[in-house]
Amino acid sequence: MATSVRLAPETEQRLDYLASHTGRTKAYYLRQIIEQGIEEMEDYYLAVDVLQRVRSGQEPVHSAAELRRDLGLDD
Repeated sequence: MATSVRLAPETEQRLDYLASHTGRTKAYYLRQIIEQGIEEMEDYYLAVDVLQRVRSGQEPVHSAAELRRDLGLDD
């Protein structure tokens, strides 16, 4: 999928510098940045969603002691 993005001049200069000094394309670095950034955002927003469900009582919570007992690790 082709997408266009406007970058601040300073960011574009940094990207140009990185690409020219490493021999990789700007597109390569943009893909890397997006892939890493989306993983971090997914982790954050999905965790926030679970936390909200826990706080509202919609998500079950188990103590470490319960898990050890249920898994037979206390034996």
